[in-house]
Amino acid sequence: MAPLSSPVVRLADSVVNEIEKQILDGALRPGDRIPSERQLAENFGVSRPSIREAIQKLVAKGLLITRHGGGTTVTDKLDAPFVDPWQDMVKDHPVLHRDILEVREMLEAQAAELAAQRATDVDMVRLDKAFAALDEAYASKDLDKSIAADVAFHQAIAETSHNVLIGHLTASLMRVIHDHVSNNLKHSHTRPAQWDQLRTQHRTIWKAIKANKADKASAAAKEHSVYIRESIENNALDEHRRVSALRRAGTN
Repeated sequence: MAPLSSPVVRLADSVVNEIEKQILDGALRPGDRIPSERQLAENFGVSRPSIREAIQKLVAKGLLITRHGGGTTVTDKLDAPFVDPWQDMVKDHPVLHRDILEVREMLEAQAAELAAQRATDVDMVRLDKAFAALDEAYASKDLDKSIAADVAFHQAIAETSHNVLIGHLTASLMRVIHDHVSNNLKHSHTRPAQWDQLRTQHRTIWKAIKANKADKASAAAKEHSVYIRESIENNALDEHRRVSALRRAGTN
């Protein structure tokens, strides 16, 4: 019979499992600094050697990185393999924009549907705060705050779906198309009707999730995503026409 693992290793594996769950759930995000060994030992009720062993294992997996004098932080290993190549591809191949936005439509519709079905009281408190921050930013027409709050609101919905892949894929997609979404909001910011339409769409999604109306939440999220895609495409066409007109003016 094979010898049993030492208690330290078993405890370390338990800690590894718990920290991985926090990373998967989004409780720990890329760039977050984890507590000190002493604090983790107190939190998990284990010895510091067990914590040290767990951290070493997570570093070996690429989920954590330890810097001398900088503590231990969460890496973006779960997202980077998707984000990094696709960001470059999208820059070089504009035709991919529509494909990625169509995937976003599917993800956000499914996320909203599941969120309406699965949201806990804790989830709704977070989602209410995310919506309140977004609505306030839109009401004040603060562009920078609106962009940040917009991303945070949709990510909150994705994580409220309680589907780990939806949460991480949504975060990754938003990183890939962040510039396009930001530029679209900048464009809408100068057009009151579009700005108000976006604000109304967010409210409709939030209300449907809050009322546990899965079908309405999915439809509202789908309508919003399609609106965003069409706005981005129309903005790109307007910019193309503007550049063409300037080019012609310069040659006449």
